[in-house]
Amino acid sequence: MYAILDQVRETLKSNSDEAALLSGQRFFKEEIQTYGVKVPTVKKISKQFLPVIKSRSKGEVLDLCEKLWQSGIMEESFVACEWSHTIQKSYEPSDFETFERWIKNYVSNWASCDTLCNHTVGEFLIAYPTSISKLKEFATSKNRWMRRAAAVTLIIPARKGLFLEDIFEIANLLLTDSDDLVQKGYGWMLKAASEAHQQEVFDFVIRNKAVMPRTALRYAIEKMPKEMKATAMAK
Repeated sequence: MYAILDQVRETLKSNSDEAALLSGQRFFKEEIQTYGVKVPTVKKISKQFLPVIKSRSKGEVLDLCEKLWQSGIMEESFVACEWSHTIQKSYEPSDFETFERWIKNYVSNWASCDTLCNHTVGEFLIAYPTSISKLKEFATSKNRWMRRAAAVTLIIPARKGLFLEDIFEIANLLLTDSDDLVQKGYGWMLKAASEAHQQEVFDFVIRNKAVMPRTALRYAIEKMPKEMKATAMAK
């Protein structure tokens, strides 16, 4: 079963781009491990192997994804995210434990965090909304990626108008977080929520603007009209 991983890795290595390898690090504060493959190419490679993945059971697919995550290489995490998302129709409540383990043990940069949480974990949450209580636990974690995950998991649901009260609760838990990547994460969550609930998000920002980091505030109001932005930014 694991032979497919060797094929994936060889394909990724053969598509390494020297310019991407050299420039990739500048998007991250932490050191990353990368083959230097451009994201569209990684997606193409991920899909190239889907016919093989579709013949496997959910357990086997998740096991393959775990092996990819364990490598610590960013492109391999992207492949894992693509594969785990394709089996969304077979998610069960117990799968959240697997996704939580990946975030806690393997996520080491914002790109891997967002790719996993926006799609795999976000889709899981739409299917099993009671699991949102776990995100509130994430929001109090010492692990920055767990805290960012608490917010960015809700991006897609927020755009659909879902979980507004939970979004505000998580934003409150993260409100004064000193980590700029967490601030950007919950600001992005609020921005997504504003697509369906503009006035409610605006009211939340106004109530909290005195203590809300400017980074989070700017993200939250990005899609609002100029007048609302001016009011929110006024000191």
